[in-house]
Formats: sequence, C-alpha cells, structure tokens
Amino acid sequence: MANKNEYTANEIKVLEGLEAVRKRPGMYIGSTDSRGLHHLVFEIVDNSVDEALAGYGNKIKVIINKDNTITVMDWGRGIPVDPHPKMKIPAVEVVFTVLHAGGKFGGKDSGYKVSGGLHGVGMSVVNGLSEWLEVEVSREGKVFHQRYEKGKAVTNLKVIGTTKVTGTKITFKPDPTIFEEVIYDFKIISKRLLELSFLNKGLKIILIDERNDTQETYLHNGGIVDFVKYLNRSKDPVHPKVIYFESIRDYVHVEVAIQYNDSYNETIFSYANNIHTQEGGTHEAGFKSAVTRIINDYAKKNNILKENENNLTGEDIREGMVAIINVKVPEPQFEGQTKTKLGNSEVRGIVEGILGEYLNIFLEENPSVAKKIIEKAVSAARAREAARKARELTRRKNALESTTLPGKLADCSLKDPSLCELYIVEGDSAGGSAKQGRDRLFQAILPIRGKILNVEKARLDRILGNEEIRTIITAMGTGIGEDFDIKKARYHKLIIMTDADVDGAHIRTLLLTFLYRYMPELINHGYVYIAQPPLFKVKNNKIETYLYSEEELENHLKKIGKDNYSIQRYKGLGEMNPEQLWDTTMDPNTRTLWRVNLEDAIKADEIFTILMGDKVEPRREFIQSNAKYVRNLDV
Repeated sequence: MANKNEYTANEIKVLEGLEAVRKRPGMYIGSTDSRGLHHLVFEIVDNSVDEALAGYGNKIKVIINKDNTITVMDWGRGIPVDPHPKMKIPAVEVVFTVLHAGGKFGGKDSGYKVSGGLHGVGMSVVNGLSEWLEVEVSREGKVFHQRYEKGKAVTNLKVIGTTKVTGTKITFKPDPTIFEEVIYDFKIISKRLLELSFLNKGLKIILIDERNDTQETYLHNGGIVDFVKYLNRSKDPVHPKVIYFESIRDYVHVEVAIQYNDSYNETIFSYANNIHTQEGGTHEAGFKSAVTRIINDYAKKNNILKENENNLTGEDIREGMVAIINVKVPEPQFEGQTKTKLGNSEVRGIVEGILGEYLNIFLEENPSVAKKIIEKAVSAARAREAARKARELTRRKNALESTTLPGKLADCSLKDPSLCELYIVEGDSAGGSAKQGRDRLFQAILPIRGKILNVEKARLDRILGNEEIRTIITAMGTGIGEDFDIKKARYHKLIIMTDADVDGAHIRTLLLTFLYRYMPELINHGYVYIAQPPLFKVKNNKIETYLYSEEELENHLKKIGKDNYSIQRYKGLGEMNPEQLWDTTMDPNTRTLWRVNLEDAIKADEIFTILMGDKVEPRREFIQSNAKYVRNLDV
C-alpha cells in the first residue's frame, strides 16, 4: 500500500498544454502592470506555503536580487524529479512547462490536502512570463538543476551536487517585453508575506532586498490572534484577551479570532486557503449568522435584552468588532478568476456550527466580556434607530428627481450617470468659480462649508445629523450603510476639489474617511477622484504656464531663464477666476485627476484609524516617521 504522504510523479495530473500565456497574460495574472508583476512572486511563494501547510518545511526565503530578479527558497519535499508516467519527461519539467499541471488536482488524496492554487497555473505561468527561470531541487540526497527561457526548457534536468536537505529554489526574471515595468516594490511583497505569516502560525518567512541590504523576518506563533492584535494596535480594545476558536470538520479547518474595540466600525477580513476573500463568501456568511444568533440568544437568556425587545441586528453586534476568519478547504470553489469570493456551500454550515458551539461556551465562561459586548451592541441599536430617522432625510423617491436635491447643488443637464461628474468643492468662493467655469452639460458642483464631521469619532446617527454629509449623500443618490446601492449613483465620478494647503488637505482627508467608512463601494468601483489644482502660475512674455509642484516650478524657471517673469502662488481655489479653474482643474483635456484606489484594505483601515481616531500617540509617531515625505506644506 502506497504511503499517503508520498509525493511522486504520479501525483502530477496533466490537464492541458502550456499555450497562449504569453499572448494573453492578463487572463492568467490579471494585468501586466505592477500588480501582475508582483503576482508572479506570490504564485511561487504560495506553492512553498502549500508545502508548509502539508506539513513539510516551516521556513521560506524570498530574495529581491540586485538585478530585480526574484529567488524563492523553501525547505519542503522538493518538486518530484522522476519521469512523469504520461509525459515521459521529469515531473519538475511538467510542472514548469504544462498549464494546469500540479499536485493539487487529486482532491483529498492528492499531494496536497489544502492548497491556495485553484487553477494549478502558478509555476507554468510564472515560467511562461519570464525571460528566464532556473529551478534547483534538493531531493534524494542530490541537487537537480534545469533552466527555462520564455517557458521552454533549454537544458535537460541534471544533477549539479549533493545535499543533506530537501527543498526547492526558484530564480526568475520577468520578461520586460511583457511587463510595463520590472522593478519590484519591497513594501508590496512585505505586506503579503506579513499576511501569510499571520495566517500560517509558526511559518517563518524571510524577505531580503539585496538592492539596499534590507531584511525582514515574519514569524507569528500566535497566528491570527497576533493578526487581530496587530489590527487593533492603534485602537482601544473593549476586552484585553482575543477570543479564538479553532476546529476541523469534514476536512475543513476553521480558525476565528475576535476582539472588540471602542470604535464604531467593523473590521472583518476573511481568508480561504491563504487567499484574501475580499468579497466574502460562504465562510463569512456563516460567521456573521452565528455571531448574530448566539449573542442574541445569550442576551435574552441572561435578561440583558428583555423578551419584548427586538433582537439586535448583525450590524449592531459587529460595531467595533475586529475579526479574522481563516478557513482551509480541500477543494475550494472561488467565484471568478480573481478568487475573491468563496462559493463552497458546505462551508457556511461548518463555520456556523463551529462558531455557534464555541462562542456560546466562551460567553457562558466569560460573562463580564459578554456583558461589555452586548452593552456596546445595545448602544449601537439605539443609535441605529436614531440614524434610521435621520436617514429618511437623505432618501428620495427617485434618484434623478432634481426637485429633491440639495439647494446648494448646481446639477448637470445630462442624466446618464456614466457621463456625469460631481465636484465637491471647498468654500462658497471656489464653488462660485467652479459653477461659472464648468461644463454644465456633465459637471455638477456641490460646495461644502468648512470641515465636515470626523466620522471616525461618531456614530451614524450623529453623522446623518451633519448637514454637509447629508447633502453629499443626497446628491450622490446611493443611500448609505445598509441602504447603499451603487446602481443608484447619479455620478460615476465624484471629484474632491480642495485648496492646495493644510486646511484643504484636512478637508480632503475628512471626506475620504467618510467615503471609506460609509460608502466604500464608490471607491471599490473607481468612482472617487481627487482634483489637482495648480500651485503656481508663471507669466513670461505674456505666456502663462500653470505648474503643479515645486519641482515643476524649479524646472520651468531653469528653462525660461531669469528675465521678465512673475510668479503667482495659489493659496486657494477661490483665487482663480472661472476660466483659469476650467483650464487647470476641470477641463477633461488638460486636468490632472488622481483616482482613489483601495489596494490594501488592512493598511487603509490602519491609516484612517491613526489619522482620524482618538489615540494621540500613534498619530504623533506616524507624523514623525512620515514628515520627511511631506511636500508643499503651508505653515
């Protein structure tokens, strides 16, 4: 009888040949920009993590070499090198040259019980999109080597040495004819490796950047408990100890960590097989359902909620919650090529069952923590009811009925949201210039007065009581919170246009905080932009030039020489007349807009908490460590 843990050429299942990867790289890695470039590293690292998950090796090393090539090393079993029974070439060559070949297609009896690789394209796609790739396999006391160029083997697999360890070392150079750039960003790689170390407790990951002799080591023996502490480090926890459950049912491994803080936001990150499921899925649905049911049952049973009182909603119960849901599923079904939503129906019941059992025991054994959590939820419920009344003020029967729009909104005449823009402008003076300078056909202007409410320190009822915020919600037409509907957006471009000074930056941050916390789908759909007004106007021999930074000004002055010029420094948008504002900041042909993207939800949550939250010390540290990057700061 074969050893269950045996990993041989027979485990490598071939589905189809390696074709079209170089012609259509976007189909396999999403894009050929920076995101796709870094995806190559993560595909290789994920294979090493899969080895660790299978119980082989607990260390991975990632090296950014001086020439921007990448080396990934692990101390797993080493990729099989014996001839593949069907292909008649070494199994390692099959893995790197045949699409959909790997040890992950045989289900529970395959070389891997659990794997993040859904499509089995990792190794071959990285190889196919590399100018060259070299693999060294340490196995059976020997070191084997093979080289590939543009996806094809250019040497035979040969023995180059002896060894007492096992593992795999892969070095590759992304093909510069395919990728827009081939310069790796240490921060992007670091963020993913940190995440992997949290999700796989005890796994040591070393990242070395030989371009500047930087090294970081990630090791979290506390796993997702450490992850929750990390997310809460700039916040005030309601209870000191992180609530943690772990169990395995029907081959599905479930881990959950929860800790409440005194904020008004929920922060839930769910993962399936180390993949961040940004759109949630069945594991997250099971988690939410169980938490809502168990806490309501406990509250009623212990008379914290009276029998005649309405149940707390999931939204009430999750206020201030920071949670990580981490599942490992033998045969994951991810919805879409991007793998952002888990679809396995059985996982919902498994998560719900495990959480229901363990959370109930925890609450019974920790009544003081239970009481704090429920009191916070009851307080949230009261605020929700007040918010419901305030929310009525922001609703309209029809998203395009201009009669119910805010009086200060100067709307556009087009009704197709995909063609319409809403400028949120600081101050009545700038608002006046913008209204006169705009193209009335597709550009709407909404002036706001002063700084809006800091939503990081307020509940929804108070937020909806703020007139400036209400006008923004009403103008956009999407509703807010649980009523939000992206399909009702009246504009597909919401453009924040504030002065280029400290106050303008503060107002911009307040607006972004509100949008991130209460209308995040606008950001996710790419609807939010920041306008970049000019800082200077230089007049030279009757020629006017607008410049957007100190560096641009310096270069321009060198170009025109030192004779006959004048410089105007714009402190605010109101200093520009309508024609200037149109030419510099509103004309689609000449303006500069920055689209607001949300690539790192964990980092975004942390930064908004630091900058806009109650704690002073983290904010001071952030400002001190980032002060060197500030430009054009008005004092």
